[in-house]
Amino acid sequence: MAETVGFVGLGSMGLPMARRVLAADFALRVYNRTADKAAELLAQGAQAVATPAEAVVPGGIVVTMLANDAALEAVTLGEGGFLAALGPGGVHVSMSTVSPSLARRLADAHRAHGSHYVAAPVLGRPPAAAAGKLFILLSGPEPAKDRVRPLLAAMGQATHDLGDDPTQGHIAKLAANFMILALTEVYAETLTFAEKNGVGRQAMMQLLTGTILNAPLFHLYGELLAKEDYATPGFRLALGLKDIELILAAGVAAQMPLPAADLVHNRLLTAMAKGRGEWDLTGLGLGVSEDAGLQRG
Repeated sequence: MAETVGFVGLGSMGLPMARRVLAADFALRVYNRTADKAAELLAQGAQAVATPAEAVVPGGIVVTMLANDAALEAVTLGEGGFLAALGPGGVHVSMSTVSPSLARRLADAHRAHGSHYVAAPVLGRPPAAAAGKLFILLSGPEPAKDRVRPLLAAMGQATHDLGDDPTQGHIAKLAANFMILALTEVYAETLTFAEKNGVGRQAMMQLLTGTILNAPLFHLYGELLAKEDYATPGFRLALGLKDIELILAAGVAAQMPLPAADLVHNRLLTAMAKGRGEWDLTGLGLGVSEDAGLQRG
């Protein structure tokens, strides 16, 4: 049997992830604030403990999968927390979506105790967790990352290594979640716009998945934005402004607010005022960079 792993947090993501760890032949100690959530794992050979500190073995590995910063800080640094018990050589694998500032503080606290903090937040929903198909965004000290890779392989289909700074995994997770949140708003506005103008939501979704969502278009736009290759027009920014104004006008006629469209309209108007109308549509990305105070040539 592989080494003993502590697992703290058995919510909608943590429980199926812990199942995968147990199935990979790791010995498992589990802690959850609501103890009865561990019942299924106990029947399969896991050991339940009364405090986070009891979930760890000195110099071992502990995984946390919790809802927010406060919960992670409490199980690590609070009363009954595992920081001191983990001890020299131990590795804390932090898989929650938490702030980079907390990650930095916890990494410093672990370093002071001779242990290691490894960020490993995940992309994927509970069914992906149950199937071991998560994408894991890894960062932290190299030896600690190497030690936990077999454990991560039990939970994910791919691990993306983002370097030795333990905040980077969490920053990448927040960036990915921002994309998801923004796309959810855009999807909702798109389908509701179609519905209010007489096109069914399901019909519109079938059209989208059979055309632009099933094409290299999104990869292309992402690559252009990443390269900041704005000056070679494929679809001119001025035409994008024309289209967004048509969309907003149709929204007004249907008495439908389109906040994401308003944002894009303002971004395109600003780009036009700066003489970028003949640039590619992705040139609006330069405005985003400028607003963030990033210097561009």
